[in-house]
Amino acid sequence: MPALLDADDERRYVVKLRGAGQGPRVLAAEFLSGEIARQLGLSVPRISGIQLDATFGKTEPDPEVRELFQRSAGLNLGLEYLPQATMFDPVAGDRVSALEASLVVWLDAFVRNVDRTPRNANLLMRAGQLWLIDHGASLIVHFHWPSAQAKALDPFAPIAEHVLLPFASEITEASACAHEQLTPEFFKGLIEAIPDEFLPEDDGVSLAEQREGYRSFFAERLQHSSIFEQEVQRVRAQSV
Repeated sequence: MPALLDADDERRYVVKLRGAGQGPRVLAAEFLSGEIARQLGLSVPRISGIQLDATFGKTEPDPEVRELFQRSAGLNLGLEYLPQATMFDPVAGDRVSALEASLVVWLDAFVRNVDRTPRNANLLMRAGQLWLIDHGASLIVHFHWPSAQAKALDPFAPIAEHVLLPFASEITEASACAHEQLTPEFFKGLIEAIPDEFLPEDDGVSLAEQREGYRSFFAERLQHSSIFEQEVQRVRAQSV
């Protein structure tokens, strides 16, 4: 359950709370997938760390919400609120270019994001521009690191449900762009920037091991991207 909060930088944020039921790894997924999207040239709201004081929400009348704020004291993650944005709806006439659609599909196959379907597009339109939001359902490999290597080589069948698949006719071009932009140096800096608070050690895996898990998964996934690219092209050929 995100919160819409005004921060002391005079910006408004949709805040993902660390104490929510899905746990802090969802915030790590939001940060990683969002910044990978930005590196690919896609539009993502500003991502910022949001500090909540321990006394925040003490006057909240709803006890469940008040408890959630209390569990989330400290560092959380916010995405800058986009006023006047509307949900992407191709039925209503919203359109994107073939390359942009292909980059989004490529991204979601790469990070294994299951949550960009017609039922829940997690795409906004604002002044004719497409914005990507809500990547918490990506990178679920971090819930079970022993299976991460196998998942890195998985074609990702859920991509068949992607809302932008009908428009994604330039997967080869998207792949070339991704391989140019997603360098080892980029991933090194990105993974180092994950806040420790988003990487719980409750499963016995240390912070260093978790960071290495992300690095290894991204390297393997990128090296073998033809596996999921071929799956995208296969299911698209069947559906268009």
